[in-house]
Amino acid sequence: MTKTVGVVGLGNMGRGIARNIARAGHSLMVWDVAESARAALAATARITTPPEMAAEADIVIFVVPGSGQIDEVLGVMLVKAAPDLIIWDFTTSDPVYTRRLAARAADAGVPYMDAGMTGGGAKGADEGTMTLMIGGDPDVLDRSRPVLEACAGELIHLGPSGAGHTMKVVHNLITHSNFLACSEAGHLAEAAGIDLSDMIRVVNAGNARSFISERRFPDHILSESWDGRSRIQNLHKDVGMAVALSEELGSPMRIGHQTLAWIQAAVDAGMEDEDFTRIYPALDRLADKLR
Repeated sequence: MTKTVGVVGLGNMGRGIARNIARAGHSLMVWDVAESARAALAATARITTPPEMAAEADIVIFVVPGSGQIDEVLGVMLVKAAPDLIIWDFTTSDPVYTRRLAARAADAGVPYMDAGMTGGGAKGADEGTMTLMIGGDPDVLDRSRPVLEACAGELIHLGPSGAGHTMKVVHNLITHSNFLACSEAGHLAEAAGIDLSDMIRVVNAGNARSFISERRFPDHILSESWDGRSRIQNLHKDVGMAVALSEELGSPMRIGHQTLAWIQAAVDAGMEDEDFTRIYPALDRLADKLR
């Protein structure tokens, strides 16, 4: 069943999502604040604003930096909303803010679903193989499956509104802490005279293997391409939300605070707009800021 779909946000993730939705035969509308991003999709989609999408689309998907960007346009969208509109929020956001936006949409009769993304980063979005961690009404999820299955390999429903974004915060805490643990281990191995590529080979043959060791280090660090396609400021936001959530829920956190301290050191060093993989060669310099 084909749908009319709007995608708002055409960055590293949104661009691949939009293209996969179009390839599946859905009628596509897109928007991004950057003219160059809009132009890249002009051949396969109609360029139109979020309020105009709301008036025509079955589904509008936000793939923007956070809830604030959605909040700016949500009110006008709800006024213009088509009778069967469904809004999907693919951001990495504070679940409290997400539930607040969902309540506003519900008051206007519009379902608002949250979906955290994982599974290969931008590459997974390009290939349509990512996993979505979903919060919201399961019946609305079922109505949305023809579109979601065009851009994701697995859909996991976790509970009511906010559950998807909560799981994304938890997921990213693990991912970013794992990256820093692997980076520290790599520096330790190199200091002992072990080649980093040999260390990664051993890790990937044993119990310490992870996506970080299997993909991030070979693809972006050992290759010296430094193209993980996510900026350090994104990691700062993610782990900051995890620390804030732990404080709100009264859940003990120690490793998360240390992960945030490392990332804060990179931000303080002026690296916030650099690819996160560049933390690895800068690790010794950043360690001096933590002493």
